[in-house]
Amino acid sequence: MALRLRRSQSLRKSLFFANTLKYSFIIKSMDDFKRMAVFAAVVQHGSMSAAARALGMSPSAVSQQVRQLEREGGVTLLHRSTRQIALTDTGERYYQQCAAMAQAAAQARAELAAARDEPGGELRLSATVGFARHIAPALGDWLARHPALRLHLAVDDAPIDLIQSRIDLAIRFGRLADSGWAAKRLGAMQWWLCAAPAWAHAQDQAQGIAWRHPARLAGMRWLGLAREGHGQAVRALARHRASAEACSMDIEPHVASNNQLSIQQMCEAGLGLALLGSMDVADALAQGRLERLLPDWDFGELGIWAVTPQRKAQPAKVRQAVDALQLYLARLPGVIGAPMAKSPPERA
Repeated sequence: MALRLRRSQSLRKSLFFANTLKYSFIIKSMDDFKRMAVFAAVVQHGSMSAAARALGMSPSAVSQQVRQLEREGGVTLLHRSTRQIALTDTGERYYQQCAAMAQAAAQARAELAAARDEPGGELRLSATVGFARHIAPALGDWLARHPALRLHLAVDDAPIDLIQSRIDLAIRFGRLADSGWAAKRLGAMQWWLCAAPAWAHAQDQAQGIAWRHPARLAGMRWLGLAREGHGQAVRALARHRASAEACSMDIEPHVASNNQLSIQQMCEAGLGLALLGSMDVADALAQGRLERLLPDWDFGELGIWAVTPQRKAQPAKVRQAVDALQLYLARLPGVIGAPMAKSPPERA
C-alpha cells in the first residue's frame, strides 16, 4: 500500500514538472512571437518610432524587444544610426520568417473577421482619379445601409503598396504586375479614339476625310499619358472589326499628362485626338463634347480589377464592396465583360 502511494506521488510530481516545463515553453514561445512581430513591424515601418506608433507601444519598449532578440540569438539584426536603420544579412533572412509569421497571424484574425456577415469598421479603398467619381454611385446605397461602416478613399493614379498603406481594396486597370495579392476582374473598357467635334471637323476641312484611317494618324496632334523616357514614340495597334485588317501606329504625344482625366479634358477642349476609355467618355459622347472616331476599328481594351492584399477569408466589408462595384459596372455604359453580381445583402 505504501509502495503504491509513493508511486502515485512520484507520478503526480512527474506530471507537475512536465506541465510546468510545457507551460514555460508556451510562455517563452509567446514572448518570442511578440518580439518577432515587433521586429517585423520595425522593418516594415522603417523606424523604431514609427513601429511604436503603429503598435501602440513606446519607442523604448520596441527597442528593448529588438535588443532582446539580438541578445538571445547572439547576432546583430539591425544597423542603427541617428536617422535610419538597416538590416544586416542575418536580419534580412530573419525578417522574412518574422514577416511570414506576422502574415499568418493576420490571416488567422481575418478568418475570425470573415465569419461576421455585418460590415463594420473602416473600409480603406484606393482608386484612380478618373474612377473616383464612380465610388459614390457604386457604393452609396450600400454604405447608407451600414452606418457602422466608414469609408476611407485614397485617390491616386500612381500604384500604391496595399500593405504599407493598409488598403483593403484597390481598383486597378490594365495588366497587373505579378504579386501575392488577389485580383478579381470586374470587366473591361475599350480604348476609343476620340476628339472634339470642332477639331475633327477642322481636319475634314483641311485634309478631307482620307485622314480618318489609322495609317494616316501617326502625324496628327496626339494627347497621351506621360511615360518614362517621354519623347519616344509609343506603338499602338488597330484592327478593323469586319476585315481583320491590322494597322500599327507610332505615336508621340504633343501634349502629355500623368493623369487620364486631364487628357480627356484637354481632348474635349480641342487640343488634339486621344485614345480614351469607353467607360470614361460615355457621358461626353452623349452630350456632344467628344466625337468617337473610327468606330469600326478596335484599339484594344483595358481590364478593370478589384485587388485585395489577401486571397482568403475576405471580411464582409470587402466582399460586399466588390459585389456592389461589380453590379454597378455591369450596368454602366462603356463597360464590357462585367459579369452580373448579386446585390449586397440588406441589413437585417
